[in-house]
Amino acid sequence: MKFTLSWLKQHLETTATLDQIVEALTRIGLEVEGVENPGEKLAAFKIAKILSAERHPQADKLQILSVDAGNGPLQVVCGAPNARAGLVGVFGAPGAYVPGLDVTLKLASIRGVESNGMMCSTRELELGEDHDGIIELPADAPIGTPYPDYAGLTDPVIDVAITPNRQDCMGVRGIARDLAAAGLGTLTPLTFDTFASEGAGPDVRTDDTAGCPAFFAQTVTGVTNGESPEWMRRSLLAIGQKPISALVDITNYLMIDLGRPLHVYDRAKLSGGLVARKAKDGEQVVALNGKTYTLDATMTVIADAAAVHDIGGIMGGEHSGVSADTTDVLIECAYFDPDHIARTGQKLTLTSDARSRFERGVDPAFLEDGLAIATALVLHICGGTASDVTRSGEPPLEPRVIHYDPRLSADLGGLHVAPERQARTLLSLGFTIGAITSADAFSDALFSTIEGKWPVTIPTWRRDVDGPADLVEEVVRIEGIDNIPSTPLPRMPGVAKPTATPEQKLERRARRAAAARGLDEAITWSFLSDAEAAPFGGGAWTLANPISEDLKVMRPSLLPGLLAATGRNLKRGQQSVRLFEIGRRYLADAERATLGVVLAGDRRPRGWRDGKAATFDAYDAKAEALALLAASGTPVDNLQVMGEAGDAWHPGQSGTLRLGPKTVLASFGMLHPSVLKAFDLDGAVAAVEVYLDAIPPKRATGFARPAYTPPALQAVRRDFAFLVPAALATDTLVRAVKGADKVAIVSARVFDVFTGQGVEEGHKSVAVEIVLQPTAKSFTDEEIKAIADKVVAAAAKQGASLRA
Repeated sequence: MKFTLSWLKQHLETTATLDQIVEALTRIGLEVEGVENPGEKLAAFKIAKILSAERHPQADKLQILSVDAGNGPLQVVCGAPNARAGLVGVFGAPGAYVPGLDVTLKLASIRGVESNGMMCSTRELELGEDHDGIIELPADAPIGTPYPDYAGLTDPVIDVAITPNRQDCMGVRGIARDLAAAGLGTLTPLTFDTFASEGAGPDVRTDDTAGCPAFFAQTVTGVTNGESPEWMRRSLLAIGQKPISALVDITNYLMIDLGRPLHVYDRAKLSGGLVARKAKDGEQVVALNGKTYTLDATMTVIADAAAVHDIGGIMGGEHSGVSADTTDVLIECAYFDPDHIARTGQKLTLTSDARSRFERGVDPAFLEDGLAIATALVLHICGGTASDVTRSGEPPLEPRVIHYDPRLSADLGGLHVAPERQARTLLSLGFTIGAITSADAFSDALFSTIEGKWPVTIPTWRRDVDGPADLVEEVVRIEGIDNIPSTPLPRMPGVAKPTATPEQKLERRARRAAAARGLDEAITWSFLSDAEAAPFGGGAWTLANPISEDLKVMRPSLLPGLLAATGRNLKRGQQSVRLFEIGRRYLADAERATLGVVLAGDRRPRGWRDGKAATFDAYDAKAEALALLAASGTPVDNLQVMGEAGDAWHPGQSGTLRLGPKTVLASFGMLHPSVLKAFDLDGAVAAVEVYLDAIPPKRATGFARPAYTPPALQAVRRDFAFLVPAALATDTLVRAVKGADKVAIVSARVFDVFTGQGVEEGHKSVAVEIVLQPTAKSFTDEEIKAIADKVVAAAAKQGASLRA
């Protein structure tokens, strides 16, 4: 929330400097996001007087002005219709940056006439929307003075981040109250002009006491809705609010000033009385933002006999808004239930300044005074006659009392604060303690009458305070969290016991292995858009209140986020992308720990041997999958390569690694072209997903491994060349060969695959090396031949025959 320093000082009597105020705000929990001086960007613009104005010889709508900005006359070409001799306005010399045009002025020739700068309009300086002519200042404005100094634009603007629990600080007065409690000054009394009322109040009522418990309203007849006063327009402009008209500006000003949203209706556009009620399914309203919203029966609206005019507590309707022709108004000051407001805003995906306050919870005790202040401002600025107030319903004003033990400040907050100081802090923040109603009413004698736990009454504007711990938080933040002493936690004697779970250890091993293999770790959103999740089967879970529409689906795979990151890297000139991420997939039954890998671009840069770069293929993905599984403790020698990995993967260029036919440990291969198109990626992309939750845990067999004993006898190697059907997976052949004699054969691997001349069509030649390891004695020729026969027989069962 933004406000100016002078605006703050309307509620806080203080001698503190800007730096002291900024430091105190952050210290008490109101983080300052920035401080701006709006006059800095306009420092180059000066007050100038037009000495003469003559018609341009080459253009009917241009004039040649002689302008004095304090350093003698300058020639300026100007097209403003109100430019004339004697006018005092705002001048920008060459070198000045014009924010409304996003240009830097320079010496220019316009239709053959030299121009030394420009006379500016309010829109060009981003001070308003008027662009019909240049700014006109009073004749006595000091020539040569920087315009920000003259216009009072040097007032610093403070931008504070308000956390969702601090609804009381959604107005400048609430922030001033906190600063006063922190010792930076005194909170000024809230006063307003009294006025007489005539006639009965307007016909309003609430039929939805759950969504709108209280609906107060007052009418003012005979108003003139012109421009708001300069002081109000200047305050709104300084914080980025666009002045619209006096009536609208009054409501916006009070919302920022006091945290109290209001709404003003043009009575001439209403049909009968107003009622707060539940919407009917399918009802529609055109809001002030020009958009049409379809409502349902859970939403609270303000309507008359003809139509809906307001999405209660969020945004008013376009058709009943005030205009320059408005003469009679109805001022609404209502209390809307925060939960109803939040749900309605989420359903409609509609945000507004009013919603951000109502869904936090505005002060339910401030309806009467809030309406009176608004009406008094309307009467003062726009004139007219006020009616009596109509009050329908009752705001929730039940007192809430917490019994507080001041020793909790030390026990819970870790900071010892004297009870008397705690009491003064709470009183300064608006709490009452027994019969003590304010800090001014505090006395030692009165305080001594409170025995045991303090009966602390929570102010109506502090919906967030719910228990003693919240009171501790109030005391500690005002005292200063920096004052809490650093106290080490007690440590158990001896060597610290490991606390990592088996799952955490597994992720650590996998992360280290991936990094050791040259992969770069990425961290991506757990949320995706529908379009990103669709290629991977769509998301099983959708957020009800997402950050944005592009981040509303819980990811079914880690690959979408990695592919988006890969695309960003490739588009910025990265030649080789090797990314991995360890995170969670969110499936219908549970969330699953997963390691994702994406390989894109060049696997090897071009060099003198082959002249061109080598790209990644499915075998690279398989190698990464096997290496990561091995590092994770998987018995990779027992894995089976099976089937295609799914619709997101390239058919024939992908597969799965399994322990048995059902336990899938990883998917690997090339991604489907349709997936690459969805993520705007050119070229082939290889990927891996290792399902860490599916890896079988290690058996608890003790910490020490058995000592490695090298074999006493030399191994024997034999090569076999088989002719197999082209469709037969070589992994199937290798597993069959290795299983021919599980005692003697310790390993088997393919070292050649050949198709072409000498191999009949539909077949391929696969060469396999097996390693035989004798144990008690060396193999005899007969034993080796017997093993070889077993190998050939096992291969024959897979449709393989030994080549001649």
